[in-house]
Amino acid sequence: MNKKILVLAFPLAVLLGCNPSTESTETTSTSSNTAAPVGQSGVKDDDSQKNVVQVAVGSADHTTLVKAVQAAGLVDALSNAGPFTVFAPTNAAFDKLPAGTVENLLKPESKDALIDILQYHVSLGVYKAEALQDGQVLGQVNGGNITVAVKDGKVMIGGATVVASVPASNGIVHVIDGVLLPPAQ
Repeated sequence: MNKKILVLAFPLAVLLGCNPSTESTETTSTSSNTAAPVGQSGVKDDDSQKNVVQVAVGSADHTTLVKAVQAAGLVDALSNAGPFTVFAPTNAAFDKLPAGTVENLLKPESKDALIDILQYHVSLGVYKAEALQDGQVLGQVNGGNITVAVKDGKVMIGGATVVASVPASNGIVHVIDGVLLPPAQ
């Protein structure tokens, strides 16, 4: 009989213990108004290996990509554990797009299209360049697929050439010389 009382009393105690009082609710709401919420990207760590976002931020050749990731609100998502393979177009790659394309994508009303394009540049998992095979199909975060080509020792993804690869704490960044555009649906 004592065990039955204990079994019934424990959940009741948990419920009562988890029910915040008015006083603690006021304290919580007051303190939450004074501190700005910080996502994973706000974690400061100068000793560990850089994550994929920090790799891009640290590259003078990826300022357009960084602006796009910020405008799309993907900084925190790409700062998380991953693992991610990011195909990172250079500024010169973005410059190859028709005039006004980047500017239009950075507008708030184009956020969904921008997210789709950026997510087409990301695969879940770590795919090192030397492990990619000709004809291999990768599933991208946006739900699309992209095909790898290997010709004369050069790795190409969706027609863009991988020109460098940088390991990161949460994946790998492959620098590419073109912008990957998802096929029209």
